[in-house]
Amino acid sequence: MNKLVIFDLDGTLLNTIADLAEGVNHTLGTHELPQHTIDEYTLMVGNGMRKLVIRALPQELADNDSFVDSMLAEFLEYYADHIDVHTKPYPGIPELINALSTAGYQLAVASNKIQAGAEKLIEKFFPGIPFVSVMGNSPLYPLKPDAAVVEYIMQKAGTDRAHTVMVGDSGTDIQTARNAGIPIIAVSWGFRPRHELTSADYIADSTAALESFLFESV
Repeated sequence: MNKLVIFDLDGTLLNTIADLAEGVNHTLGTHELPQHTIDEYTLMVGNGMRKLVIRALPQELADNDSFVDSMLAEFLEYYADHIDVHTKPYPGIPELINALSTAGYQLAVASNKIQAGAEKLIEKFFPGIPFVSVMGNSPLYPLKPDAAVVEYIMQKAGTDRAHTVMVGDSGTDIQTARNAGIPIIAVSWGFRPRHELTSADYIADSTAALESFLFESV
């Protein structure tokens, strides 16, 4: 049975934080609301776009569902057109993905990013790679850390838990893997501090370390 590696997207394969920050700040700015630094946004991402917008808003506005809906729509419209201005793969990631694919690994993405955005970025930065599935925020499945999206990917790949591993950069990814009953490799180059990753099965501090672990252990 072919081995399956399920990757998170933002903070794992791609450094997307500058475009996310710019998109939310643009939306906040049009309403003359306080904006945030990129470092602040690293602690706001990971639980979907709506939660990102809520976290960026002043508390009194974050509790207003109709206002959140409006801001989310404005942000998504802007972000769709500016999703890849600053975004780029982390060093060594394209080479790793190519090596895994060439070696016969099945590859997939499980992200809380909007579906169209996830697909656009994967197509741009990993052209020709036959991902089994690229899953973003879908009305059919709850967001991570719910394991439903991982279960779907495993079913589509025709594999089982014993032949599947997840790679991510956050506690959300770790909990997703735990909920799915599969091992999790955390990468320390993403959006969360290393001390938040200690419950992972393994922490990779470089792409070379991640590659070595995947080829030796998965």
